Amino acid sequence: MTTFIFTVYLTGTVGKDLPGPISATSWLSWAMAAAGLFVAVLAPVLGGRSDAAGRRRFSLAVWSAVVTVCTAGCFFVRDENQYLWLGLLLLAVGTVAFELANVPYYAMLRQVSTPETIGRVSGIGWACGYFGGIVLLLLCNFGFIAGDGPTRGFLDLSTEGGLNIRLVAVFAAVWFGVCALPVLFVVPELPPDGTAHRRGIVGAYRELFATIGSLWREDRNVVWFLVSSAVFRDGLAATFTFGAVLAHSVYGMSASTVLLFGVAANVVAALGAVIAGRFDDRIGPKPVIVACLVGMLVAGTVLLFVRGETMFWIFGLMLTVFVGPAQSSARSMLARMTVPGREGQMFGLYQTTGRAASFLGPALFGLFVWAFGTDRAGIGGIIVVLALGLLLLLRVRPTRDRALA
Repeated sequence: MTTFIFTVYLTGTVGKDLPGPISATSWLSWAMAAAGLFVAVLAPVLGGRSDAAGRRRFSLAVWSAVVTVCTAGCFFVRDENQYLWLGLLLLAVGTVAFELANVPYYAMLRQVSTPETIGRVSGIGWACGYFGGIVLLLLCNFGFIAGDGPTRGFLDLSTEGGLNIRLVAVFAAVWFGVCALPVLFVVPELPPDGTAHRRGIVGAYRELFATIGSLWREDRNVVWFLVSSAVFRDGLAATFTFGAVLAHSVYGMSASTVLLFGVAANVVAALGAVIAGRFDDRIGPKPVIVACLVGMLVAGTVLLFVRGETMFWIFGLMLTVFVGPAQSSARSMLARMTVPGREGQMFGLYQTTGRAASFLGPALFGLFVWAFGTDRAGIGGIIVVLALGLLLLLRVRPTRDRALA
């Protein structure tokens, strides 16, 4: 909902006539930056505390509930510029909650897999997320949005006050809440760590910095991986973030065709994640990630020079087919490198480093567009981020799965 529907509604409809020199799009980017800052500060501390207290499932339930409430709250954002601030607040808080929910969720990976299947399970998990998004996107498009005139979709919903888009938010909230239930009931809670001391926020941060220092002294590979993955994951995110913009402004796709491309991109990314998961278990996650980044660099370089919808369909989908495998294998690689019992803390660091580098893709995309005077040049910015992430990843020498040690 956020990528293809609600953010477009916020910037293109709600904030379209926003008074003042600052555009709705700029306010959106600042709101997301603020959300990223909160995640960077909170993720590692909350992850470590949930590990020690044996409350991963509880933590996941709380943050998932916040996401559901914020998503449903978007129903109250009407298509008038005074509602922009409510929309940005709900989107930012929901983003923080979603990222914090990912910390215990990722940490559960070892609970639902074995050292031999962790890559495959991670890949299937990413694929299910993509396929679920595809189904939801299609239902929202044909049920709430498609068509022209005062009513839209096969549900024949009114567009007055942005009602059809606001109802998408309610539908997405119900979808998210219901789909979050199985993991909360099926995956068992871990017992508390009886050796862990109860500590406040200051104590948690003291332990966090001690952990980083200890990692640097004992296993610099983990530190280098956290840094490299933060960079290349931002490049992966930028691929989807700016893909729709480039498809329309550079390659001439209509809005409806862009939506179809988005569906196709999610399909190939999901299939790629499933297939690569098997290679992850056989040859390890690092070769999978390296191959994906190289493939994306090749496809991105070609896109810098080709024109037309057909070329974008070919090489744009080639780009996205590597996104799912890279994301999935990055998650499984960290899980393999993590000492059992510290998954929440390590995935908290994973979220923090990712957020700390989240400015790179948008900043370099904008810098290249400004420097060369064309949206096409922004692809070069994404290529630079992916290449930097690849170079940093090559420094990592992963050991065998810590769960087998």
